[in-house]
Amino acid sequence: MTTETQEVLDYPFGAATGLELDPRYARVRTAKGLTRVQPPHGEQAWLATRYEDVKAVLGDRRFSRAMGRERDEPRTTEAPRPDGLLSMDAPQHTRLRVLLAQAFTPRRVELQRPAVRAIAEELVGAMKAKGAPAELIEDYALPLPVRVICSMLGVPLEDRERFAVWTNAMVSMTLTADETARHFGEMAGYITGLITRRRAEPADDLMSLLIQARDDGDRLSEQELLILCVQLLVAGHESTSTQIPNFVHVLLERPELLERIAADHSVIPDAVEELMRFVPLNVDAVFARYATEDVEVGGTLVRAGEPVLVEISSANRDAARFADPDEIRFDRPGNQHVGFGHGIHHCLGAQLARLELQETLRAIVVHLPGLRLAGEVEWKSRTLLRGPLKLPVAW
Repeated sequence: MTTETQEVLDYPFGAATGLELDPRYARVRTAKGLTRVQPPHGEQAWLATRYEDVKAVLGDRRFSRAMGRERDEPRTTEAPRPDGLLSMDAPQHTRLRVLLAQAFTPRRVELQRPAVRAIAEELVGAMKAKGAPAELIEDYALPLPVRVICSMLGVPLEDRERFAVWTNAMVSMTLTADETARHFGEMAGYITGLITRRRAEPADDLMSLLIQARDDGDRLSEQELLILCVQLLVAGHESTSTQIPNFVHVLLERPELLERIAADHSVIPDAVEELMRFVPLNVDAVFARYATEDVEVGGTLVRAGEPVLVEISSANRDAARFADPDEIRFDRPGNQHVGFGHGIHHCLGAQLARLELQETLRAIVVHLPGLRLAGEVEWKSRTLLRGPLKLPVAW
């Protein structure tokens, strides 16, 4: 068993642009034990890159997220991560997650499919009516999840340009702590105003449901109500609006896969799962887990109080778990990827994201046959999520 490594590596590995996973991840996966890393901000940490090690840390209650509030968390941003569900441990996390889970059950999410399909077809129809070339992110990838989460949460769609600025700030790697705090304060003020309006005029939406839980059942505090609404709005669209152009870009580079989906729509669910495994969405391993006691992980003794970062993108390319991990195989058996996380912090909106991505692939192969790039792809470079900033397409 090891308790230290010979060197501390700068982290994260590689550039934030593009969808190529840095080859250093493959090298450290074969090294003995965990890897010691130093991110740009915060303290040093252990880095878990293998599939079994990542699942072990995410699923072990001896690792705490809440301890990060008391420490200088390892991170790529100057500002600490904002508090919320992902910064909580049980039982506080469990109490709040149960309140939200009823809105994201597989059955309730599936009931959204006709509405999501209608939005997808409307947006694609508008693209076709305007004519090629189109800007996929502006015309489709961002509007679809924004419209869905606004409808579910009860946020006026006409305010989307306002909260887009705040959302971009939440995933920026370059803003100062003061700038991040200012944007978060503006967003919190906006959401507070919506909560006040919903209290006076409840509606059939998730915000009204949470307000009722706050006012009638006293099951969450006013601050928890605010944080949940902010996180639902941000998380409810940011990742999916980035994965949509990621998926499209990967498929346009491999037209035979797009042709397979067009020929057999039944492969769409498996295609979404495989692309979730393959695409390295996060630039870095966010949200350190702190050991509450000495724990052995992957042959390394993690001492009580030490943080571990879990690299999901690397775990999803682990050859010890996935045969031919750098190949895209829609028929991959037992594709239990960790693209949506694992354990108590498994993505609450995973089923909704799956649905939106499935309906996107369907809309493309049905309504945009012959889809192709129509110019240079401009990549994000200063955010926590990998993906195109501009993706011009034609058909």
